[in-house]
Amino acid sequence: MEQRMIDARGLACPLPVVNAKKAVGEFKEAGTLTVLVDNEIALQNLQKFAAQKGFAAAGTKKAEKEYQITIQVAGGAVPADSRAQEELSGDVDCHADARKKGLVVAISSNVMGSGDDKLGRALMKAFIFALTQQDLLPETILCYNGGAFLTCEDSESLEDFRTLEAEGVKILTCGTCLDFYGLKEKLAAGAVTNMYEIAETLEQAVSVVRP
Repeated sequence: MEQRMIDARGLACPLPVVNAKKAVGEFKEAGTLTVLVDNEIALQNLQKFAAQKGFAAAGTKKAEKEYQITIQVAGGAVPADSRAQEELSGDVDCHADARKKGLVVAISSNVMGSGDDKLGRALMKAFIFALTQQDLLPETILCYNGGAFLTCEDSESLEDFRTLEAEGVKILTCGTCLDFYGLKEKLAAGAVTNMYEIAETLEQAVSVVRP
């Protein structure tokens, strides 16, 4: 049985998978391919690659920033051409999903807390920015009533919402609220929703944060 090892530590995504695919193509008979990587995303992508090929694989964390995956390669693997490698690279997910499943943030105002509105707006802006800095992001953010202002043009939090949206956070703003405040044409982040979807999202949430 052939045995090969690839040290892919320090390589940017998707190179660990591309190199593993190339190595698999060089196997003349059944054997074992061991790949070392330095992050969990690379490990997950290699596990996905092995599953797509129908190969058994076992991944372990050996130390801080050191992961190892062992892939049982079937014999007679066909070498991949460059086009196939490019297609594979496009399928590799190089970003971690930082969303916490079932976590919903419900924002019903453009101010946070009661008292001075100027202070409340500053607090809300700081809260939304703080969301972008969390290790675990919300799965969904609901904006309704006065919260509808936050996802529209001229909002001081607009870039933060766009950052969250780029990370896969679902941002939904009440359509009735946008109409009421004359903001329908000014929505600049996320999508329009309705009360049925808002109620369903809140009902199915694991936890709800209301600033």
